[in-house]
Amino acid sequence: MGSTFFGLTSNTAPLIRKQLFKTIHDIVFHGKGGFDYQTVYNMPIWLRRFTFQQIQDHFDDTKKEQEEAIERRKNAGKKSLVNKDGKVNTPAFSEASKPYKGKTSYK
Repeated sequence: MGSTFFGLTSNTAPLIRKQLFKTIHDIVFHGKGGFDYQTVYNMPIWLRRFTFQQIQDHFDDTKKEQEEAIERRKNAGKKSLVNKDGKVNTPAFSEASKPYKGKTSYK
């Protein structure tokens, strides 16, 4: 059983080291040339975490905006027969049902 230094054991050290290098890689890679490895490695931990979080928030927001744009594009040509409050949109319903007037399959 090895001694621990602030909870760091021989089992957790490789995982924490991998996480550190992944964070540094992500900042350097997604920083688009704004950071180099040595700068990020020597950053204070609080600044490195802040920078990583800002980059992650930016990409999360970008992804959300893209997904919303795709949904808007999918629904652009569609008319809803039900309003946002759950009631039937009568003019849209009567317009959509015009092609089916008098065309029933049952007698």
